[in-house]
Amino acid sequence: MISFELTEEQELIRDTLNGFARDELAPKAREADESATIAEDIIASGWELGLATTQIPEAYGGAGGDRSPLTNAIILEELGYGCASLATAIMAPTAFIQPLIDFGTEAQKQQYLPLFTGSEFHGASLALQEPQFTFDPVDMRTTAERQGDNWRLNGTKTLIPLGDRASHFLVIARTGPERGLSHIDAFIVARDSAGLTISASTGTQGLHALPMSTLQLDNVQVSADNRLGGDAGIDGRRLINTLRVGAAALSVGVSNAATSYAIPYAQEREAFGEVIGKKQSIAFMLADMYSEVQCMRWMVWQAASALEQRQDATKATTLARNYTNRRALKVVDDALQVFGGHGFIRDLPLEMWLRNVRTLTVLEGPIAA
Repeated sequence: MISFELTEEQELIRDTLNGFARDELAPKAREADESATIAEDIIASGWELGLATTQIPEAYGGAGGDRSPLTNAIILEELGYGCASLATAIMAPTAFIQPLIDFGTEAQKQQYLPLFTGSEFHGASLALQEPQFTFDPVDMRTTAERQGDNWRLNGTKTLIPLGDRASHFLVIARTGPERGLSHIDAFIVARDSAGLTISASTGTQGLHALPMSTLQLDNVQVSADNRLGGDAGIDGRRLINTLRVGAAALSVGVSNAATSYAIPYAQEREAFGEVIGKKQSIAFMLADMYSEVQCMRWMVWQAASALEQRQDATKATTLARNYTNRRALKVVDDALQVFGGHGFIRDLPLEMWLRNVRTLTVLEGPIAA
């Protein structure tokens, strides 16, 4: 029997984060977008919720919760409802933490996981995205070459969330001449590594509030001990799948926010003596928006569930990501159309949501589920 019923714990998490997103993130989203900065108290308040530390095992100083991609997808959707930029900032370290839990050696877990169990925010980021227009993780340009007991990394990574304050980066690189996810690995690179240059990434259409960085790696030497998973390496396919679910869940949250914003407006706004929600074209548009949000959510949850059961989730995550990329953009654009010209005014969040969801659809892996 197929059931989409959440556990009592998941319902509690969902309700808590829904309130946090509405009361803390949404009211501060526009100011953060306009100023292109995130107040430190926002990141701190998100960190205090324990969203990262609760999934770190007790042996490494965490709260000992289970690693649950489905619960993470629920968390990301609710945070995305409040603000995609602020959500990504709060959750950025999880894209370093989760692969470490999934693939790290015992020594790597002992060394790095305790960094994230304190009461204060600790920055670390995943470096996946590359600057080429047609970037695809299958065709990674950043390379890692074995040299005795070390690895030499070369390449460029960009659009790395909170790279300006990260103490470590998890750099994804190709370890051989072949293309494909089975030929990528992850390397833990310290901020002060020789040959590593960090600069600000600029010019994104959306996620203006989120500080993003570019890494230039010129013969960066990494010890074999800092190859994630040691000699065993990582499951590149699973890593990319978790990242795609994370991005899709954020997009669902933005789409849900836009739909929830448009429906009450259509029920109150009058034109030519009649509320616009009674007009067939508007009513059908709103019904489609609501239906699409439900469809996107179920596809993301199905993909997350496959990850949680340790299945090959490639098909489910690819379908969920592809469908969400197309439908989320349309849902938010339709919400803007319901408001007409007012939708483009910056006093309302619609144009910001449209820019943010457009950016999410082209980014690979800002955060993991």
